[in-house]
Amino acid sequence: MRLLLVEDDAMIGEAVQDLLRAEHHAVDWVRDGPQADAALAAQAYDLVLLDLGLPGRDGLQVLRDLRARRDRTPVLITTARDAVAQRVQGLDAGADDYLLKPFDMDELLARIRALARRAAGGDETYERDGVAIHPATRQASVHGQPVLLSAREWAVLTPLLARPGAVLSRAQLEDKLYGWGEEISSNAVEVYIHGLRKKLGAGLIVTVRGVGYMVPPAAARAP
Repeated sequence: MRLLLVEDDAMIGEAVQDLLRAEHHAVDWVRDGPQADAALAAQAYDLVLLDLGLPGRDGLQVLRDLRARRDRTPVLITTARDAVAQRVQGLDAGADDYLLKPFDMDELLARIRALARRAAGGDETYERDGVAIHPATRQASVHGQPVLLSAREWAVLTPLLARPGAVLSRAQLEDKLYGWGEEISSNAVEVYIHGLRKKLGAGLIVTVRGVGYMVPPAAARAP
């Protein structure tokens, strides 16, 4: 997933960024409200980690403006504002979850996974030619036999499964793999697509020559 981290505390920001990158998420980190507005206007994210006490512009206003644009990107507020009224205010402004500082890193990851499951449609399952894939739980199998996929393989596969029939370019898939400042390998997407085909079968991901990749519409089925 590509995540936007909005955090002005350097120590917290570095720790969270390192944690998320270790989990193979692409992370963009900004440190004030105006930078958050600019990032959200320029880039589509799978999830936003939003502090409220930001320089330049309060995080709550950043959130309100995001929702006013009808942008439904999941938002997890991470803040030291612990009064019940403040938590209610954040949730009413459109936050999907609220985590108080100081927080446990394992809990942060668990909440991110929960929001990702919700955004992915909960229990939606994809099946094709004996391949069964459950993005919410990151479980995959071929003819009933479990198949282990790496975090980077899931990062490439998930956006394709989310829009069966839609063609995604290499650049769009790279957005799910790399954050700002990370070196982009020229053939990374091709390497992960090759690995997915080897594990799950050559027919699951189709190459649209000169355009990109897609999962055919027949690959998706609601249970």
